[in-house]
Amino acid sequence: MTLHITGDSAADALLSEDPFALLLGMLLDQQIAMETAFAGPAKIRERIGSLDPAAIAGFDADDLARAFRITPAVHRFPGSMAARVQTLAGVVAREWGGDAAAIWTCEDPDGAEILRRLKGLPGFGEQKARIFLALLGKRFGLSAEGWREASAPYGEDGSYKSVADIVDTASLGRVRESKRAAKAAAKATQ
Repeated sequence: MTLHITGDSAADALLSEDPFALLLGMLLDQQIAMETAFAGPAKIRERIGSLDPAAIAGFDADDLARAFRITPAVHRFPGSMAARVQTLAGVVAREWGGDAAAIWTCEDPDGAEILRRLKGLPGFGEQKARIFLALLGKRFGLSAEGWREASAPYGEDGSYKSVADIVDTASLGRVRESKRAAKAAAKATQ
C-alpha cells in the first residue's frame, strides 16, 4: 500500500514504509497544508541522515532546529516543531523500543487501547489520535477490534474528513472541501 498524500512519490513511499515517518507526518500536521506536513519526514531524513527515533532523540537540539529551518522549512514553526519531533522520538525510543508500529501492534491492542496509547504521545490530542487511528485502519489494514468506533467520526466508511480518506488528487480535494465546510459551520456558531 502506497499513500498518495504529499504529491512527492519518494515522500509518500517513506510514509508508506516507515511507521515512525507516518507518525511524524501526523505530528507535523497542524497549521500547515497536509502535503507539507506529511512531506516533513522525508525532509528531516534528508537533512539529518536518519529517521531513527533514538538518533533524533539524541540529536543536538539547536542543530535539529537549524535543519528544520532550511528552505523549504519543515514547518512554519520550525523551532517548536523540531522540539516536538525530538520529544516524540524520545518517547518512541524509550517506551516502544524505537518501533513506532509497536504502539498499535504490541500485545494485540483493540481500537480503544490504541487510541489511549496515541493520546499518550506528546503532540497527540484527541482529534489527532482519532485521525491517525482512522489512517491506520483505512489505509494500512489495521484490524484491531473496535478501531472504527474508537476513531469516530474519522473511521466512518466513505467519509472525506481527514488525511485517512486521501487516496488520490480527487479525494484530497473532497477532504479539503469537507474541512472548509466544517470550519465555516464552526465559525457560524460562534
